[in-house]
Amino acid sequence: MKVLLLKDVYKLGRAGDVKKVANGYGRNYLIPQGFAIPATPNSIKMAESIGKKASERRAVLNNELKGVAEILQGLEIRFPVKAGETGKLYGSVSAQMIIDKLKEMKDIEIVRHQLVMEPIRNLGEYDIPVNLTLDLVPEIKVIVHREGEVRKAVVAEPVLETVIETAKAEEETAEA
Repeated sequence: MKVLLLKDVYKLGRAGDVKKVANGYGRNYLIPQGFAIPATPNSIKMAESIGKKASERRAVLNNELKGVAEILQGLEIRFPVKAGETGKLYGSVSAQMIIDKLKEMKDIEIVRHQLVMEPIRNLGEYDIPVNLTLDLVPEIKVIVHREGEVRKAVVAEPVLETVIETAKAEEETAEA
């Protein structure tokens, strides 16, 4: 089934595009939700004007959300959790938990579907993309660590080598 997109659809296309989709996807989702109309010769003639209007709307929306994207880009969120010896969590860090933390920290409200992620089930650092628009996709850093454990500082290798050399020199001096 060919459809003409009236709105931008994530992972499918931009408004004004003519796309071939599965019959069920078009009939049961895209058309009833108002995202698309069946691609007929008359509707294809309208595609260019729909694309122009959508580009204008997209530009306005991008300008409005640019400030939010700058705040979110590089934002670091920490979650202290209980975890087993292997680093597997007792539970998980869900998209809703991240949204609640964003609301608490920066007073920014986003929808769960804007976070592209599976629930986090292991300790570590994760870069989570946030789909504000098709063009604006900032990434936030989510750090999941054990409760009561302070994240260890990363020691640069040259500093570590200097420490090892100093320790060896002290050892040789003590033996002499």
